[in-house]
Amino acid sequence: MRSIIPFNTDWLFAPSEVSPDVSDSHFERVTLPHTNKILPYHNFDNQEYQFISTYRKRFRLPEALDGRRLFIDFEGAMIASEVFVNGVKVGEYEGGFTPFSFDITNFVDETRENVVTVRLDSSERADIPPFGFVVDYLTFGGIYRQVALRYVEPVYIKDVFIRTKDVLTEAPKIEADVTLINDTSQSVSITLSANLATVYGLHIDSAKDQITLPPNQEHHFTVVGLADLSQIELWSLTTPTLYTLDVEVRANGEQIDLQSNRFGFREAEFRKDGGFYLNGERLKLIGLNRHQTYAYIGAAAPARLQRKDADIIKHELGCNIVRTSHYPQSKHFINRCDEIGLLVFEEIPGWQHIGDTDWQGISLRDVEAMITRDRNHPSIIMWGVRINESQDNPALYRATNELAHKLDQTRQTGGVRNFQNSEFLEDVFTYNDFSNSIVEPEDLPHLVTEFNGHMYPTKSFDQEERLIEHALRHARVQDKQLGMSNVAGAIGWCAFDYNTHKEFGSGDMICYHGVMDIFRLPKFAAYFYESQISPDVRPVLHAATIWSMGDRSGGGNDPLTVFSNCDEIDVYVGDTHFGRFQPDRAAFPNLPHAPFTVPGMQLWLTWGGKLPVLHVVGYYKGEKAIEQKIDCSPQPTNLLLLPDDLELQADGSDMTRLVFKITDQYGNRLPFAIKVVSFEIDGPAELIGENPFPLVGGQAAMYVRAGHSAGTVTIRAKADRLPDASVTLHII
Repeated sequence: MRSIIPFNTDWLFAPSEVSPDVSDSHFERVTLPHTNKILPYHNFDNQEYQFISTYRKRFRLPEALDGRRLFIDFEGAMIASEVFVNGVKVGEYEGGFTPFSFDITNFVDETRENVVTVRLDSSERADIPPFGFVVDYLTFGGIYRQVALRYVEPVYIKDVFIRTKDVLTEAPKIEADVTLINDTSQSVSITLSANLATVYGLHIDSAKDQITLPPNQEHHFTVVGLADLSQIELWSLTTPTLYTLDVEVRANGEQIDLQSNRFGFREAEFRKDGGFYLNGERLKLIGLNRHQTYAYIGAAAPARLQRKDADIIKHELGCNIVRTSHYPQSKHFINRCDEIGLLVFEEIPGWQHIGDTDWQGISLRDVEAMITRDRNHPSIIMWGVRINESQDNPALYRATNELAHKLDQTRQTGGVRNFQNSEFLEDVFTYNDFSNSIVEPEDLPHLVTEFNGHMYPTKSFDQEERLIEHALRHARVQDKQLGMSNVAGAIGWCAFDYNTHKEFGSGDMICYHGVMDIFRLPKFAAYFYESQISPDVRPVLHAATIWSMGDRSGGGNDPLTVFSNCDEIDVYVGDTHFGRFQPDRAAFPNLPHAPFTVPGMQLWLTWGGKLPVLHVVGYYKGEKAIEQKIDCSPQPTNLLLLPDDLELQADGSDMTRLVFKITDQYGNRLPFAIKVVSFEIDGPAELIGENPFPLVGGQAAMYVRAGHSAGTVTIRAKADRLPDASVTLHII
């Protein structure tokens, strides 16, 4: 039978090329996913992680082979891997963003300890995408995604692609393309079954076929017969219903393989009228781009953090689409998008540059690896088959499009460019528009895949008026696209600040393009996106101000901008009712929830008197729904410790974000309360981050990483002139 065993613990790591005869004492014990260098969140040289490292793992086979084949599956290692088993090279792989596997059956010994070794080159090699020229992101290093051992019988399932059809009719159906391997020297007669069920196990339907597989061949077969599925529910943004299709292989009456595949029934289409339609209904796309960069750990984020990013983009920012710029991303992130109803535009690795023939061959391989891995995900609505912002290359892009359509007939392709007079070979014209507006399409309706970004980078500790303008730029573009029938939507650049090369970033090598900072904490622009959430989901109200007299040019707070999904707001300054206001529909006629503009605002200060509190109250359907108070006092009041999770798994890799903030008495961050925060931790976990931490901007985060044993973890934080803070977590 098939058996998949996690292979992530008890690896040995050396930050250099190490010969096989060097003892284990020269290595550090690590757990995957692993970054080859823990870094500060900014102010580092990307050369620090660009080196050859060695990973070693000693193991006995967890299960007997019993005639089965054994594969080692890598989800991702950056950026060129050579894999050895017991000193023999079993394969190599060039590229860091797509998965790869090697058959190690003939290289392992069932009677003794085995050794797998990975020689990993994490330098920016010009022969491997995305490199060859400048690149506006960092790739970091290490075996930064998970690894598994996979046992399969000599006759096994290589791949299953589930194609849903006629989902908007009364008789939806499924066709499943199954790739089977017969790795024996004889023909084998099998029974191939497909069983449809809910993710909770409720059986719906099944189909069965008798097949004879020729020896030593790969065989492709399409399962039909799963039809008239009138009882199924569609996958949508609000009800992301998922199903499983279990494909089973039997020989001589015995089960020899079973592969479970999760999917959803939905129809997604970009039409020639410029609109995007989900399940036959037009849907305006509002989204953000995402890099897989995390502070300190680079890209080596475990499943919990990957899933959290999807939750932030969908639930905190209110987006309905994310673009995985500029490469395929973690399966855990995509899985979570399936579960919560967040649409995905996924694309191949690259950034502006196209290399030589061999380089282009790797790009074609990446197209195949990306689509083969992810084509059962209902959240993915389009494949990006062009190197981001590259020049036209008809031969390459005809090949990438043809390959994508061959591998997946159910999805359209897009190719992101930053100029409109481009050869259009894809199904959807996708365009990065940095006009600070939206260029009117002439004959070519399109999807805006980036805007703003480098046009207006903004730090969370910038002057207030810059933070407000940053937010309003996002609001203006989204408002305009919502009023244009021939634009399918707009995906802003970008969700989170990210580390980059010195050629692109600020002075500390961070691109401050995000609506959130690198710790996934909000700037004012994040409040705009959040304010577009329906008030029936939750009321939202954020005054875009720190409520001080002297942070804006000319002083004061005129006008006051409030991002809210309420029908109207009351504004109070101290005990004085300043007025009741409605959304600014004149400036933002198309947004579901226009920002509020409150003119004439300024701080009424009396020398030596009490500083007034700003108090904003939001109303929905005539009822008070939400309120916010901001203290005008310059004195910090609280140091807060806010973990995302209170329980972690004792697997040596599970992590949660630990946010720390300096706030006023009402919990609002104080961006100019610059202090050094120090931390202590007790228990079976460790802090990943800078300790002590020189806090600028009033908010930041570290990560808590679980150890390998259960127990209670207590974290304490201290800052001068503030009460100490503490939090307790449990490792289970």
